[in-house]
Formats: sequence, structure tokens, C-alpha cells
Amino acid sequence: EDMSVRLAGVTGRVCPPMNHCRVAVFAADNGVVDEGVSCAPRSVTVQQAVNMTRRKTGMSAMAAAFGDDVAVVDVGMDCGTTPAGILNRRVRRSTGDIAIEDAMTRPQALAAMAAGMEQAALARADGVTALGIGEMGIGNTSTSAAVLAVLTGAEIETVTGRGGGLTDRAFARKKDVLRTSIGRRPIRRDDAVDVLCAVGGLDIAAMTGAFLGCAHEGIPAAVDGFISVTAALCAVTLCPAVRDYLFLSHDSYEVGYRLAAERLGLEPCLHLGMRLGEGSGCPLLFRVMEGACGVMSGMATFAEAAIHDGYLDEIRAQDSFTVDRP
Repeated sequence: EDMSVRLAGVTGRVCPPMNHCRVAVFAADNGVVDEGVSCAPRSVTVQQAVNMTRRKTGMSAMAAAFGDDVAVVDVGMDCGTTPAGILNRRVRRSTGDIAIEDAMTRPQALAAMAAGMEQAALARADGVTALGIGEMGIGNTSTSAAVLAVLTGAEIETVTGRGGGLTDRAFARKKDVLRTSIGRRPIRRDDAVDVLCAVGGLDIAAMTGAFLGCAHEGIPAAVDGFISVTAALCAVTLCPAVRDYLFLSHDSYEVGYRLAAERLGLEPCLHLGMRLGEGSGCPLLFRVMEGACGVMSGMATFAEAAIHDGYLDEIRAQDSFTVDRP
């Protein structure tokens, strides 16, 4: 019921159809990978982006099974020509190494955000009823942890996980690199664009723009995991009204996810121990959205079902009809 009420508020329709859903994936590389913070080489970014267009990754295979669209956008991959099937909105080839320099300039951050907003506008033009926001970028759990630490003032240890998998030594190195990165220069934590410039990623910037765009276009935005929820927090920092358009898909295994969700004041819908990223939680959330709207439009009232509800009178009189939540 809560979800159907929120969807009605976003769309302006009591029982909005959820019959044309899309996941927009923003792909970019991160210079901080040079610091040894990831187990995978940056070449995996472009390969997985291509695999998404072939419906061969976890997220895109689920989307194919459910009949959802997938749009892959290159906003900063470190490769030559953008591969066929991927939209070229590249701002630059990879970000800078945040341990020693800014990730990007402010104009570059705004350009990436514009690419994200464009996807929301295209979704509206195509009649998309819900837009999931995903990513592909080796090293982006590092940039997300750095962004979240700056936005919230949290210690690096409390927001940094092992990402795709790290040895104890590499994990310690990752946290050291991120501490160096957030302390390298003064960062305006009240200015999410400055945070993105200093320690973010082009994928995170584009996702931030996509969330802003969904709010502008009146489209429900499905938030995936750690990177996605961090971008959502950036968007809400820039425009608090965006929060009303966000729907958290799943409780990511990454350690920083819970803090970002708490700062948004939102609860994830699913608890599946997922840690894949890519936007993989979005196709699952779309099904819950469909179900919520289906119940709202098709479920009978007591009267319509010919059920006399007088047996509830005593409970209602005691003001204990609502089940307490833990």
C-alpha cells in the first residue's frame, strides 16, 4: 500500500501501469584503480558494458527475462571508440587518480550529470513507466565510499567494503588510499558537485543527473546498490525534493549502503544479500511495483468481496487495528 501510494504521488495516477520499465547503466573508468584498490583491471569495464548490450550480465539477463529495456551509456570508459550498441556521451577517458588529483573538473561533472538527465528525458519521451539507475565501472566502490564519507562526515572504515573482492592487505590499502583522497584538499560537503569533482566518478555524476532528471520528468526512479544509493544521496543533497521519487530496490551487502539509505530516510524493498551492482536490483523492484499497483487496482474491498467485517469492530474500537512494526 505504501508503495502504491508513493507511485500515485510521483505519477499523478492512482493505479499507474508499470508495463514499460528500463534500466539505464552509466559506464566509466576510475583513475584510482592505479592505486591497487580493485582486484579487477579497468579493461573489465568496457567488456562488461558490451556484455550488457548482449544481455549476458546478471542485470541484463534478468531484464531480458522480464522484458525490461536496458540502455548503456559511456560517460568515461578508458577505451578507444565507444563500442556499438552503447550510447557515446563520454566526457573524458577515465577520471583522475583521486589520491593525487581531482577526479574531474566542474564542467566535466556537469556534463556527466547532463548525460544522466538526458536519459530521464528520453525515458519520458519513450513512455517508460519506471527507470532504474545502474552503473559499470571498476573501482567505483572506492569512489562511492569516498563520496559518502565526505557527504556524511563518516570515517572511511565505516563506509568502505571489499567491493568485488580484496585480500586483507589490499583492503587495508584501499582504506589508506581513500583516507588520503578525502584529505587531499578541502571539499565542500554541502556542494555535491564539488564532492564529485574531488573524489567521485563520472558514472556517479551521471547517475546523480539521472535521479535529478527522474524527479523533473515525474518518473519513479529505482535505486540499485551502493554506488546507486550514493548517487541518489548526491542528488538529494542538491535538490531535497528528489527524495520523493526514489525507490530503494535492495539492501546491498556493501558496508556503506545502510548509512546512505538512512541519510535518505528510505528503506530498501528487498533483502537478498546482493552485491552485484550494475542495476541488478532494479528489474526485481519493478516486479514489486507492478504487484503493488496490481493490488491497488484489482483487489476487492470487503464490500466488493461480500465479506461482512463486523468482526473487526472490537479491534477497531480499541485502536489496535494497525499491526505494530518492529
